[in-house]
This record gives sequence, structure tokens and C-alpha cells, in this order.
Amino acid sequence: MPCVSRPLRSAALATLSVMVLLATASGSADAQPSARRWYKGNTHTHTVNSDGDSAPDEVVRWYRERDYHFLVLSDHNFLTSVDGVNAVYGADEQFLVIRGKEVTDAFEDKPIHINGLNVQRLVEPQGGNSVVEVVQRNVDEIRAASGVPHINHPNFGWAITADKLRQVRNNRLFEVYNGHPRVNNLGGGGVPGLEEMWDAILTSGILLYGIAVDDAHIFKRPWDPDAARPGRGWTMVRANSLTAADLLEAIGQGEFYASTGVVFEDYRVTDASMTIAIEEIPSSKYRVEFIGAEGRLLEETTANPAVYEFTGQERYVRAKVLESNGLTAWLQPVMLDATR
Repeated sequence: MPCVSRPLRSAALATLSVMVLLATASGSADAQPSARRWYKGNTHTHTVNSDGDSAPDEVVRWYRERDYHFLVLSDHNFLTSVDGVNAVYGADEQFLVIRGKEVTDAFEDKPIHINGLNVQRLVEPQGGNSVVEVVQRNVDEIRAASGVPHINHPNFGWAITADKLRQVRNNRLFEVYNGHPRVNNLGGGGVPGLEEMWDAILTSGILLYGIAVDDAHIFKRPWDPDAARPGRGWTMVRANSLTAADLLEAIGQGEFYASTGVVFEDYRVTDASMTIAIEEIPSSKYRVEFIGAEGRLLEETTANPAVYEFTGQERYVRAKVLESNGLTAWLQPVMLDATR
């Protein structure tokens, strides 16, 4: 399990109070950084209760046997019970299933899907008179059900542009990577990819965190490259404990990174620099990109650990780690005060 330690930041470092992976503790106010752990999980997957090919216990067993720590069952417009599978597969500080729902709505021909994590009741699609209104009404309803929203695959059906996404209030999460083979992560035909959208939103001054998911539907055809199979993307969350409350509090504070296979040994942010230590696969090579406003490449390095020294003029810095066989990890943005 990678370990992150971070010294106390100065007040001048950030303009926002909920910065990613900085020294303020997530969770309870008296928690110490050394008490927090990393947990691997997936927040977007499906069962036969909507359009998956496997029963909930089969889906849960797949993740349990592959060293995940938590899983959200997020069937389309169906709230799958997790009590039974937790009774069989759950274990303190080892594995947890969290209830969720993919609220599946639309505006005209635009599919609009928003996950509700740990919702306490069924959330019905809310509809609306525009893409933004549909997204906003569903986000608000998920919050009203005591859940945490994340906006799914914005380029699926080319439904949600960066300009529309930046207008949504009370949402902190979107999928920067979705493992489904038909969601247009990279954009195309003049439409930006999800990372380009992310940078446009961050450049406008809106803090948004990027998560990775597999959006798994197909567990019984592992040989099929065109199937929405499990294990393609996940989130590593740093939390006080393996409970839904602590995991979702940490996610809401940006205490996580998104990955398709890259793992970190260490990650540090001080008021002067960002440092990333990669857990290397011996046969692989790695490149780290430090990215700032408007998606500008601030620095690129193959060093491990990779270090970026803040200049104070970046507005924000996020990092992306690329592995030589196509694996990637995305670290959450640090919003900097350009006037410090």
C-alpha cells in the first residue's frame, strides 16, 4: 500500500479550503495523517438489476478477489441492496460494498448519467428544460438523498460540454476516465477530450476532481475487447477508515488519485513543491507531466521521484503519470494563489 506524508502547508499556498492531498486531515478533526490509509475502489459498476450480465454477488466477488477495498453498485435507476453481499463478503478494514445508483436521465437526445454514492433512498430522474438544468436537478436530488454525486462520462452521446459542466453547482466530481469502450474519453471531431474539458473548467477557477472508473457491465466475456469489462479504471482513496462516511468525506476533499494501473509509493505537497514517487513495474518506463492553466505543460520529467517547484504563477497544478504500456494516473489539482 503506498504511503503519503505531507508537511503543514502555509496559508498562502491555496485559495480554496478543500485542497487535494495537503496537510489538513480529512475525516475527524483529531485524525493524524499516519492514521489514514489508502483504499482501492470502484464507484461505477452494474449488475443484472439494470444492464449488467452478472448477479450482485458475482460482481462483488470479482472485486473482492482482486484486492479492491470498496465497491459501489450503481445500477441504472435501481437501488441495489448491499446488505446481503456485505454480510458474505464484507470485512472490517478489508472490503466494503456501498449502495449507489446511476441516475439515468436525458435532455432531448443527450444522455445524462450521474452517480449517487451512498444515497439513502431511491433517486428518480428529475428531468429539466436544458442539459444544465437536468444535471443540476439530479445533483441536487442526490444531495437531498444524503448522497455524493459524480457526473459520468460527459462525452457519452456528446452530452455535456465543458461550458455546461462548469455551470453545475454543488458538484465536485466527474469522470476523467471511464473504462466503457463507447464513451469518447479522448474526444474527437473537434470535441475536446475529458482532460481538455477538465483544464478548461479548472482554468475558469472552478475546482473539480477527476475520478477513474471501469463502468463494468460484462463479467462473463473477459476475452471480448469491446465489452464493458471490469478492472480498467479505479480510484485510490486516502481515508481514516474503510467506512462509507470516511471514504466519501475523503473523496469530497480530493484525497484520492485516479488510475488505470499506475501506483504511487509517496506523494507530497508543501508550500514550495509537489513530489511524486512511483511504484515502478521493472519492465516499464514512466513520464510525469505537471500541468497548469489552460492545460499548459509546465514541466515534464522521467525522474522518480518527480519534483515540481511552484513558481506561484501557475493558478493550479495537477500531475499526470504515463507508463510505457499505456497505464495512467491522474492526481488532483492544487489551486495556487498567483499573488502569493
